Amino acid sequence: MLTRHPANPVLKHTDCPFPATTVFNAGVARHEGRYVMLFRNDYGRWGDPNFDGTNLGLATSADGITWDVAAKPVLDTERARAGLAHLVDSRFGPEEIRRVYDPRITVIEGRPHVCFAVDTRHGILGGVAVTDDFSRYEFLCLSAPDNRNMVLFPERFGGRYLRLERPFPIYGRGAPEAFDLWASYSPDLRHWGETRLVLGSEELPFVNNKIGPAVPPVRTSRGWLAPIHAVFKDPARRLHGWEANPWTKTYYAGLMLLDLEDPRRVIGLMRRPLLAPEAIYEREGFRGDVIFPCGFVVEDSGEARLYYGAADTCVALATGHVDELVAACEPLPSR
Repeated sequence: MLTRHPANPVLKHTDCPFPATTVFNAGVARHEGRYVMLFRNDYGRWGDPNFDGTNLGLATSADGITWDVAAKPVLDTERARAGLAHLVDSRFGPEEIRRVYDPRITVIEGRPHVCFAVDTRHGILGGVAVTDDFSRYEFLCLSAPDNRNMVLFPERFGGRYLRLERPFPIYGRGAPEAFDLWASYSPDLRHWGETRLVLGSEELPFVNNKIGPAVPPVRTSRGWLAPIHAVFKDPARRLHGWEANPWTKTYYAGLMLLDLEDPRRVIGLMRRPLLAPEAIYEREGFRGDVIFPCGFVVEDSGEARLYYGAADTCVALATGHVDELVAACEPLPSR
């Protein structure tokens, strides 16, 4: 279904002209005639799970394969604290914001919008920002805790914006960490509501742990094509990685098809993984056996490019044809 690009990984920490250790979970989009990648960088010492900090780097490309990384990170914790100050109660101080990470890019009406995760002293939040140059960001909103993995649709529906998201409540249903995929509407990218469950983790036969959004969905003639992340946990299996805690989760890329008019309705679902960890750069790194989709670009030719974080260590690329991906989503009964 997908073919790994022979240039993989397409972005590594050694490609960065600034301190970098793991570069992954990068938003990727086409904008103004070029490919743009906004990537997470956890920096410290190679092989040491105790990082010194996190920032976001910027890379651009003419072909989406060979990337030029900007000389400096474009967003770090200090700048994020300044930009988010109007959204955080001042009595908690700037230290309330611990880091901003895992960006996802959606171009809406010609402007890049970025969803991101925010670690705070009172929980993990999801946020939305808009930028024109990927250097300066206008932070629009923060969610209630705990929520993350947010992605925006590139179009409005009845004048409203729509995002996919993954809340992760402490008191989940059934098994621990049985997290699911939800959607919310907004009139202005600041106020969100009409939240609805889109897909439950129990609906995927290769998952026993959690699912969630991964990349901004792409419009096709048959529906919105949306790669997702899907997790299987096996406590008896220790995977290859240098994270401090035992790592027992395998992350896959999954795939669903959403209704064109009401994208909160799943109309097709791939019953097996779209992409499973096999290559060495997917199986060994900071966290072994991890594939996390983060960018999805469909070319005019129909070529579908899926960018993904591999082993929470680097960025890789796999390609296929959009028609084959749509056809792989088995129709679901009316929901």
